[in-house]
Amino acid sequence: MKPMAHLGVGIGWRPEIADAVERLDGLDWVEVVAENICPGHLPEGLRRLRERGTRIVPHGVSLGLGGADRPDPEKLAALGERAVALGAPLVTEHIAFVRTSSPLLEAGHLLPVPRTRDALDVLCENVTIAQDALPVPLALENIAALFSWPGEEMTEGQFLTELVERTGVRLLIDVANLHTNRVNRGEDPAAVLDAIPLEALAYVHVAGGVERGGVWHDTHAHPVPPEVLDLLAELRSRVEPAGVLLERDDDFPPEAELAGELAAIREVVTVGRTASEGAVARPGASAANTVRAAAPEPKAAPQPEPGVQPRPGGRGACEAARTRVGLGQAALLSALVAGTPVPEGFDRARIRVQVRALAAKRADVVAKVAPELPGILGGRDPYREAFLTYAKRRPMTAGYRRDALDFAEHLLIQDLPADPAARRRLTAWWRERAGARPPRRIVRWARTLTGRAA
Repeated sequence: MKPMAHLGVGIGWRPEIADAVERLDGLDWVEVVAENICPGHLPEGLRRLRERGTRIVPHGVSLGLGGADRPDPEKLAALGERAVALGAPLVTEHIAFVRTSSPLLEAGHLLPVPRTRDALDVLCENVTIAQDALPVPLALENIAALFSWPGEEMTEGQFLTELVERTGVRLLIDVANLHTNRVNRGEDPAAVLDAIPLEALAYVHVAGGVERGGVWHDTHAHPVPPEVLDLLAELRSRVEPAGVLLERDDDFPPEAELAGELAAIREVVTVGRTASEGAVARPGASAANTVRAAAPEPKAAPQPEPGVQPRPGGRGACEAARTRVGLGQAALLSALVAGTPVPEGFDRARIRVQVRALAAKRADVVAKVAPELPGILGGRDPYREAFLTYAKRRPMTAGYRRDALDFAEHLLIQDLPADPAARRRLTAWWRERAGARPPRRIVRWARTLTGRAA
């Protein structure tokens, strides 16, 4: 596996901080959420960064490569299109599932896959499909989780190692997620770092969070805590990462605070580099762990190294594994977003925390994609109360924009909001975006009787 090219210290590009990002001194590169951009109509700030030579890496959040279904060809094509438009050296995604097809449900969030042989077989085949479809190399990120799956057969380190061995995929290690999983799942970050093949490291994520009631929430909306910087130093003591990136998605601080966090990250990386100069490589470490080389040329499908283990069992065995994984994921996701019973073996208290977190995130994201709704409904609090009531009985099935329309229709079916002027504004908003007239009163009554308005 070729060593990654030097990326340096970067930040996640978000529209809310676009101007600040352009002014940050010494910024080496940025990462952008792939689903939030259109290749033919890049935001001006992103276009200017590209024109001045700043590397831009698209970071996907919707493929769901850990899901039981094979990757959506249209989503893969869209991710590849963004990589080409940005001139990206690679694309990144997550080791997670985000939806089920039977029943059709969307989590709106990255959920952990079980560390089992079945789940690994499915993930490896999905990764291979993605690699074949993408025009540049792929790297996958370890995710943060609130809960563990019962009956897991491997540790995180074993799972990631075998994934790399079987597919040749690169790893994006999020040290904030390692900290989250230490608090929430009792996992040892150092053991993970010791176990994984660091020659496969593409780059590193750093982010903030907050602890509430013994649960760490990976919010990306708080300052990076010392514990996460300590884990970055732990990783740096083992390998010099090609790149380190600060993620911030909400409650954006002043520009000076962002610059300060980047400086702290740069100091960890730089101090680690100074300390390791002339050092002998750790036993078992490859030259790729200590030497950086030129960027790998874009290619259609990164191939496993010689001697990589093929997936045992053949296509039929993987189909059976897909069925088993699909049943487990459907039962869990239904409990998380549709109110069905929690499957046996899960920590019910943690699942309740996840249910609340998913509903709150769903309300917040819908308010972002449809910012008019809180204003129409009288403010943030009335909006959230109405949306959370709706969300209890109406799981998301087609993404946040469709969810916003379904929420508005749900209110109109019930002759809400009660204020006639607000209802007229909501009707106009819904009609403009849905391209249809609101249901007539007799249709609303029928839907109510059949339970659709519940």
